[in-house]
Amino acid sequence: MRGFLGSSVGVTCAAALALPLTLPATAAQAGPSTVTSEAAAPGSTQSLPLVPLTRKRSLGPSAQTQGLARRDVRPFSLVGVIWDDPASELNGRVQVRTRTAGTGDWSDWQDVETHNDEHAPDPDTAESTSRRVHGSTAPLWVGNSDGVEVRVEAEKAARDATQGPEEDGADGPEDRRLAAPVAAPLPGGLRLELVDPGGDPPAPDTRTAGRAGGVPSGLRARGVHAGAQGTGASGGDGVAGSEAAAGGEGARATVIPALSRQETERTYFPDGRTDRRATPYIGPRPTIITRRGWGANENLRERGFLYTKTVKAAFVHHTASGNKYTCSQAPSVIRSIYRYHVVSSGWRDIGYNFLVDKCGNIYEGRAGGVAKAVMGAHTRGFNTNSMGIAVIGSFGSTKPTDAALKAISRLTAWKLGLYGADPRGKTYLKSAGGNLYRKGKNVRLNVISGHRDGFATECPGRLLYGKLGTARTTAARYQGR
Repeated sequence: MRGFLGSSVGVTCAAALALPLTLPATAAQAGPSTVTSEAAAPGSTQSLPLVPLTRKRSLGPSAQTQGLARRDVRPFSLVGVIWDDPASELNGRVQVRTRTAGTGDWSDWQDVETHNDEHAPDPDTAESTSRRVHGSTAPLWVGNSDGVEVRVEAEKAARDATQGPEEDGADGPEDRRLAAPVAAPLPGGLRLELVDPGGDPPAPDTRTAGRAGGVPSGLRARGVHAGAQGTGASGGDGVAGSEAAAGGEGARATVIPALSRQETERTYFPDGRTDRRATPYIGPRPTIITRRGWGANENLRERGFLYTKTVKAAFVHHTASGNKYTCSQAPSVIRSIYRYHVVSSGWRDIGYNFLVDKCGNIYEGRAGGVAKAVMGAHTRGFNTNSMGIAVIGSFGSTKPTDAALKAISRLTAWKLGLYGADPRGKTYLKSAGGNLYRKGKNVRLNVISGHRDGFATECPGRLLYGKLGTARTTAARYQGR
């Protein structure tokens, strides 16, 4: 998502499993998980170094136009460009052409969104300072392809040059003249990443789906205790793939089925009350496709889980990966983004806590438990005590579907309700640093915010951002407010 600033950096539950009852006071890592990869094709990433496309090949990595000529490659479905230093910006234009496998047809040139560092771990965290981390563009879904061509051109900016008084004796504004445009250097170590999502996972097993689910840590027998201290054990709420360490039947579930509002209250508030009122404001749990359901290879991510104290806000994003996908392809898109975030960008897991496709299907994102306060890497500077929901697609000039908007409302009504948050309300989050708010500043934000509210970026796209008011109202209604 191109930043506004030139310097922008961007299941029915049959029984709850045994759970830890508290959340950590600060981000904490739980014990290692023992998850194995799913029975599906593993996927792969081809990483190809870019070369100068100018005649002066002697310029080497400093050339202001780099890329790769048209070539045959192994099958892939998603592309992106990475570079060595995550603190460096790619100020320029990235375009790709791809050849559709089977037909041999080449696409037109497609732009890849270059400003992506606002989707990132918070500054100075172990995840952001890992030596594995790279700078990266947004990923672009292109579908099954076997040929590629790419070009990266540095952005050219005009500069002023002053004619010195020793040349004509003048020193006024008239001395200012426009010099030839100068291209900012491209970051070092540019590589093209071609991601094959691998095969689809087995079809959902409805025999085990009903056994997954449970209660988020932090929900005691007598209600929500957002400020409770402690560390979570591996597996939290026993939900499917990311909770396989719990070792129950839920670890094999591919879908967490929806609950009615009454069932939700009985499941998450079993004694029928919270600390503050007889009936909690919580929306019915929606159907959620688990990590196993979309085919996550759990061997890719880091072993532990990271948690924060609570969930005070939800940031809505778009993936900026384009809209040329079908709903049946959404699991493949998510597997590709997951692999791109982990293998290419160097993060510990997929950045988002949840993803939503154009048909309104909701998917579990970062591992650790769908009902728990899992720390993501979605809104640089505000990943603590928040969650990130990414709608798959690009919404600068394309309207989000009604189904996707409804899914956002249903998901936030449930998840925010677990932690006592009003979707129509305001809350305060402390900035960890970014291009809008300095580190340490307490920032007043909507409980349901767009990414651009915490970071100078176009995300989640103008047309999705404009619908967040409706999402807030609808989510509050689902909560019974």
